[in-house]
Amino acid sequence: MGLKQSTIPFAGTSEQHKKLLKVIAEHKGDKGALMPILQQAQEIYGYLPIEVQTVISNELDIPLEKVYGVVTFYSQFSLNPKGKYKISVCLGTACYVKGAGDILDKLKETLKISDGECTEDRKFSLESCRCIGACGLAPVITINEDVYGKITADDVEDILAKYN
Repeated sequence: MGLKQSTIPFAGTSEQHKKLLKVIAEHKGDKGALMPILQQAQEIYGYLPIEVQTVISNELDIPLEKVYGVVTFYSQFSLNPKGKYKISVCLGTACYVKGAGDILDKLKETLKISDGECTEDRKFSLESCRCIGACGLAPVITINEDVYGKITADDVEDILAKYN
């Protein structure tokens, strides 16, 4: 199994590493310890890069492939860092038929990242989602808590400019 790595270099601090080791120590030996450790590790780092998964694997003495399998199975976990501004593009049916695919393509082209990735400066991360429940405003994107509805691909650059 090929382990997918982020293109952004890992920049964990020694303080984060100490917190992670403390979390592992608190749960070591507990049945089902992996999930709470992964959840708390993601809170510490903001995502679960292969370097963090390796520490967890080594400390719990379980194969890295098992840790990676759990991380990639559950959508709550992320292999990539999140940007300061988290962009979510709704690809639910109402949004999709009204051009959300074109908006996603324009965001990928403008930010030079793929769905699920983060810009190198960690300013923006991009994720598609299924439905955010704002079908009357289709197509919709969110940037953190801000909602933009009834937009087109031509609106993308002006919207992003608000976050510079």
